[in-house]
Amino acid sequence: MKIRLGLLMILSFVAMHAGAQKWESLFDGKTLKGWTQKGGEAKYAVVKGEIVGTTVANTPNSFLCTEKEYGDFILEMDLKLDDPMNGGVQFRSLSKPDYQNGRVHGYQMEVDPTARAWSGGIYDEGRRDWLYNLNINPEGQKAFKMGQWNKYRIEAIGSTIRTFINGIPTAHLIDDMTDKGFIGLQVHGIYADMKEGMKIRWKNIRIQTADLKPSPLDKCPVVNLLLNNISAQEKALGYKLLFDGKSFEGWRGVRSNAQPSKRWTITDGVIAVMKSDGSETGNDIVSNEKYGSFELQFDFKLSEGANSGLKYFVNEDFDSKGKSAIGLEYQILDDERHPDAKGGVVGNRTLGSLYDLIPSYKLEQRFQRKIGDWNHGRVVVYPNNKVEHWLNGFKVLEYERKSNIYLALVARSKYAGFEGFGMNDKGLILLQDHGDFVSFKNIKIKEL
Repeated sequence: MKIRLGLLMILSFVAMHAGAQKWESLFDGKTLKGWTQKGGEAKYAVVKGEIVGTTVANTPNSFLCTEKEYGDFILEMDLKLDDPMNGGVQFRSLSKPDYQNGRVHGYQMEVDPTARAWSGGIYDEGRRDWLYNLNINPEGQKAFKMGQWNKYRIEAIGSTIRTFINGIPTAHLIDDMTDKGFIGLQVHGIYADMKEGMKIRWKNIRIQTADLKPSPLDKCPVVNLLLNNISAQEKALGYKLLFDGKSFEGWRGVRSNAQPSKRWTITDGVIAVMKSDGSETGNDIVSNEKYGSFELQFDFKLSEGANSGLKYFVNEDFDSKGKSAIGLEYQILDDERHPDAKGGVVGNRTLGSLYDLIPSYKLEQRFQRKIGDWNHGRVVVYPNNKVEHWLNGFKVLEYERKSNIYLALVARSKYAGFEGFGMNDKGLILLQDHGDFVSFKNIKIKEL
């Protein structure tokens, strides 16, 4: 009896373990049963156990979509490009008559064989554009192999979305806009040097929907779109919030131990400075702590014609004569409407610039955000004094602090009279009150 009971327990354990690893095939290798086409008129066919998508001229993006919707899941498939074309794998995607006449929209794991190498990134088809490009993940850019079979893997569990190509982490997104939808195989509409008859192939398409076990945490950079949130992977990587979304804890007024002035408000997880006369008021706020080498991330939103800045290596010993405290400044500006954009030299006072020293590279129009939309800023200061400014996922400038070139730029700037400007080993982080309405959220830092 004991032997029989023990055997039953072992079999039960094996069954449970097997259930935890159970895969469901989404493609039978012979037909397109369970799939339906949406969007354009690209051709989809089953050829030798593969789904083959073929480009067709004069048609928009096409999607072969599962009839069933999925929420939390782990999805795997093999994918191969015969030609250098654009494609993708939709997930948690929708098509509704009341949204752009049924346009397919939702998350997409990118297929991108171009020189930018964003395969595995996450695009928001028909909605917000790029959520995670691979500029921030150089290792992930190496994962995709043109002309070879690539194993695509998507882990969508709650608000955490992770992608992998050939076992290499390519994206880690935290977002909660859509929690359920269909899976779709995209053939992109023809553009530029694309031509009719280009092919993309899929096979071994399978999914898990129960007892999901995500991959272990790794070093893949995280894009977290949740409000003032630190994910498990961000925490493991060393990030912390500088703004908790509720209070001014960790912040104070410049040259003061008091809370920020009443010109600063916190509403619905957003810290904002109110509109006055558009001049430097001296009512900046600074972090309690000083930082040396770090990665700082922040979201900001401009009102029309607004001017502000995020400063680092701020030194309160400098006499700013009642104006904004002195430090290296990531310029925050409405370039179209504020006259400061035309000041300085060669655009070194425009959005994303190192103010009055180095101009930012100009983004393609599609990656620029309208006034009133949120922008994502990033400042990285490495231990070797190399510094980078990033805007909306793109590096817009870099320089070496304390170098001869840096010193020459300072000598020709408005900071020439401040001996040792930007040279201190550590300094404060500052949000500037320049007399315009500007908002901030998701302020987080990692010391390097």
